This record gives sequence, C-alpha cells and structure tokens, in this order.
Amino acid sequence: METRMKTMTTSGGAPIADNQNSQTAGTRGPVMMQDYQLIEKLAHQNRERIPERVVHAKGWGAYGTLTVTEDISKYTRAEIFSKVGKQTPLLTRFSTVAGELGAADAERDVRGFAIKFYTEEGNWDLVGNNTPVFFIRDPLKFPDFIRTQKRHPKTNLRSTTAMWDFWSLSPESLHQITILMSDRGLPQTPMQMNGYGSHTFSFYNKDGERFWVKFHFKTQQGHAHYTNEEGAEIIGQSRETYQEELFGTIERGDFPKWTLYVQIMPEADAGKTSYDPFDLTKVWPHSEFPLIKVGEMELNRNADNYFAEIEQAAFSPSNVVPGIGFSPDKVLQGRLFAYADAHRYRIGTHYEALPVNAPKCPVHHYHKDGSMRFFQNDTGNPDAYYEPNSVGGPSQDESYREPSLKTTGIINRYDHRDGNDDYVQPRALFNLFDTGQKARLFSNIAAAMGGVPDEIVQRQLVHFEKIHPDYARGVADALGLTALAKGA
Repeated sequence: METRMKTMTTSGGAPIADNQNSQTAGTRGPVMMQDYQLIEKLAHQNRERIPERVVHAKGWGAYGTLTVTEDISKYTRAEIFSKVGKQTPLLTRFSTVAGELGAADAERDVRGFAIKFYTEEGNWDLVGNNTPVFFIRDPLKFPDFIRTQKRHPKTNLRSTTAMWDFWSLSPESLHQITILMSDRGLPQTPMQMNGYGSHTFSFYNKDGERFWVKFHFKTQQGHAHYTNEEGAEIIGQSRETYQEELFGTIERGDFPKWTLYVQIMPEADAGKTSYDPFDLTKVWPHSEFPLIKVGEMELNRNADNYFAEIEQAAFSPSNVVPGIGFSPDKVLQGRLFAYADAHRYRIGTHYEALPVNAPKCPVHHYHKDGSMRFFQNDTGNPDAYYEPNSVGGPSQDESYREPSLKTTGIINRYDHRDGNDDYVQPRALFNLFDTGQKARLFSNIAAAMGGVPDEIVQRQLVHFEKIHPDYARGVADALGLTALAKGA
C-alpha cells in the first residue's frame, strides 16, 4: 500500500522540487550562487556540531525513573523524597573523563555518572562519578589536572609523564589513583558500575534542620571489569562497546537498575570526625555513617535522537531543589560555577530551555533575550520585565528559604594539605585487596608508568611506601626496579 510522503521543504517552509541536483548554467556549467537550497544545506552542515565537552566528552545515556522505597522525609523537605512509592522521571549520562568524542569506550578511566531528576519543584542534577572520591580537593588545581589528562601541546599525544608528575606532586590523589588502577578502574559496561555524588551535599527538612549527605547508587547488575589486556582486545573489535551494551540492553527490555543509598551526618557532627568530611579525596567510613536505603533507579527508555537528548543534555550541580543544598566542599563550590558556565558557552545562553534540559514544572524568571530566544521568556505581562515590581510579576517566596550554613569561618587561602592525612584511607583500601587484586593493581600502575622519567617514578614510589611498604615494593617489582629511592 502506498503511503503519501510529506513534501520536503526548506527551513523556511518552502517546498523543494529537486533535492538531487544543484542549479547550474547548463549541464556542465558552474553552480549558481542563487541556489539557496544548496547554500542552506552546506551552511547547516558546517554548523551541525557544537563544541565537545572539555572533559567527559564521550558519553552514553538513557531515560528512566527513581522510585522511593523508604521514608527519609525526616532528613529533607525535597518533594522527590516526600513519600514511599513516589516516582520521578530522570535522564542519565555516563561518560569517560579524558577521552575525546571519538575515544574508545573501554579505556581505563574514571567514569562520569550524571542524573537529571525532573521533579515538580524543578530539576535536580546529581553530577558525580563511578568513584566516591577524586584526585584533588581544591578547585584551583582542576584546570592543571585536566591538562595532564589531555594532549601534550607539542606532540599532541597523551603524556604519562605529565600525569604522573602531577600525581606525584599531589599526594591527595593517592586514594583515587588506587581505585583507578584497581580492578574497578575498567568496568565492562555502564550497567556494571556504581555511581556516587562524590561530594558532600546537604539535606534540610521542614523544621530547618540540616544534615550532611552523600549519595550512593549501587548497581544491581553486579560488578564486572576488564583487565588492561582484555580492554585492548575489546577496543580492537569495537570502540563503541558502552553505547552498544547500554542501548542494546534497554532495547531488549532488560532494564538495568541501581539502589540509591545515602549516608547522613548531623550538621553539628562535621567537626567531630578525624578527617574533613567536606574533602573530596575522603570517604565517610560506613562503620561511622551506615548506608541508608532510599529507593531504586531504573533505566527503561533510549533517546530517540542522540544529539538532541544526550549530547545537548546539560547537567550542573547548581541545579538543586528545596530540601537539597550544598556544603563547604571546595571542589563542589568551584563546580557550581564552572558547569553551568560551560553549558552557556558550549550550547548557548538558553540551554535550559531545550526540551531535554527544560524542567517539567512551570518556570518564571526575568532572564532576557540573548541568542536563540526561541521560546517565550517573558512573564506574560509586558510591564513586568524587572523585579521587584508592582504589576503582578513573579516574586520571591520566603517559605522556600534555606537554613543558614553554620560552618563558615575566616576567609583565607588555606593550605589544603594542612592537617590532612592523604595515606590513611588509601591504606585502608589497599588492605582490603586480596593477593590477586594487589598484583593487578601493581601491574596496572606499572603499565601506566611506561616511559615516565625515573625521578617521577621514584617520587611516586615514596608516596606508595607511605601507604604501605608492600604497595611500593609491588609496583617497583612490576616495573623491574631492583632499588628504591631513599624513603621508599
């Protein structure tokens, strides 16, 4: 049965009679400048891409839901957690950190784990990683750290020397290095890794009580990881294994799930721990702050258009809702600016008006005009274009005021290493590894140190020795070193 096809048009709506042949002066003549259809197609193709993300460029995503299974309303007034059984639609994006858009999926790297919850009080973005810690504790170091993960300005190649030079001069990175170089540094699929908010955030309830909180998404699919050798073999077969696995799994109806847990710390207890609870290089031991089950996340729908819904998806930790707040975590404070600013540059002034980023609740603000104003961004009243006003424009609501933070002190540039032990938590993690896990850790580090100058290698071995002598000796043996520098 014939189906009537829709008539193709230009972007201005004019019907197109011929989309196979450009206008020329005769069959062999030059192309005519008046061929506006040709000009439109070529000009649009030149603009089909937007700048890739500086970090987390290669990503994979899907839609799903969060279902609340436990009551935590005593900790937060957030409507998303208001009752058991409540469901909230969401979008996830997983990613590697260092690789560009064309990089292979199965590389040893930290994975991004970002979730956008479309709540009735606005969008809440939880933008974390598949590890509970990170390499730095001060945002001033982030641009320099990322440069060591990217390409050398002269060779345009990745530099293991730069990477280990930075790490060996930044002992706060040891906890994350140990995770990255362990078995969990190379998950087989996005479904087989945990997700963490990583930072310390805060909850506050209807009574104005604040609690510090960490978010954990535990995979229900079980953990599975590649060795370096297996990863190299997989990359030789396909560079798109994460996309293939995530997309295929959901298309088959085998919907992946994660269990959401939180760790809760009363606000006043922040000064009672032996470590800084706002330090991104530290975890909160479960023995001190046990996991509290909250609900279940399920991914159950693929995007219809990858570019529109995944590439243009914009996540920022600055997107919070009433009942969820921030903390004195320095790196979090830096990200609150940097992420939204990156989206304004990469996508455009009105990036949050794009369908994938737009809240599902009503939006009322006074942000005006700018490039690509493709929607109504006024208040509906031409006289209400500033605030405060007396003509009935949107106004503040004191009932949503967040309780004040009680942990601020004298403002200064404090040494972020002063009073911090960067060896105790990596030591605890190292001691959890069995003999095989330790052997693979040593091997992975040695492989990652190939070609690194001896001075930097020895400097890093000193840090490993401070974690545990067996750590330094194991890496040295894997490197084929018979002698260690003094102190290692």
